[in-house]
Amino acid sequence: MSVPLSLDVSQAHPRLSELTVVDVRTPAEFASGHLPDAVNVPLDRLTRSLPELRGAAEHRPLLVVCASGSRSENAAGTLVAHGIPASSLTGGTQAWTAEGHVLHYRDGSRKRAVWAMERQVRFTAGVGVLLGLALGLLLHPALALLSAAIGGGLVFSALTRTCGMAVVLGRLPFNRRGAGSHP
Repeated sequence: MSVPLSLDVSQAHPRLSELTVVDVRTPAEFASGHLPDAVNVPLDRLTRSLPELRGAAEHRPLLVVCASGSRSENAAGTLVAHGIPASSLTGGTQAWTAEGHVLHYRDGSRKRAVWAMERQVRFTAGVGVLLGLALGLLLHPALALLSAAIGGGLVFSALTRTCGMAVVLGRLPFNRRGAGSHP
């Protein structure tokens, strides 16, 4: 079955009951609000969940979702490369709520929002750059190379559409709380 690589909110919303929604955010992000009936398969667990996702896609096409659409676009590409039909929700949950659609919560009540992974990465990178500069000025000039290493990592991340820092941050305990169900 051929499915488009991406769907925008106006295309996905009326078809939601025909799709299996797979949210690739961290469990904590998922717990802070997700699309109706979504299952949580964090991006770092995607490849080991391929058999279950393949089985789910045999019944209904997969709609992959994240906060902004970036991680879900990468995940949908990975699924398609493994022969699993999948589409990414353009703009992610941010676009979903901007269009006036509600997010659902596992127990029906809104949890304290967890920072989106992109925000966690920006914060961590910024702190690392400032720390490298401060250490370079106060202790030894070579410590300023920490800032250069973070800058290089950000360039590599942009060019490869991957993010090692997000993978590491995703494994921290506060990003693991509230794990959702799997397909």
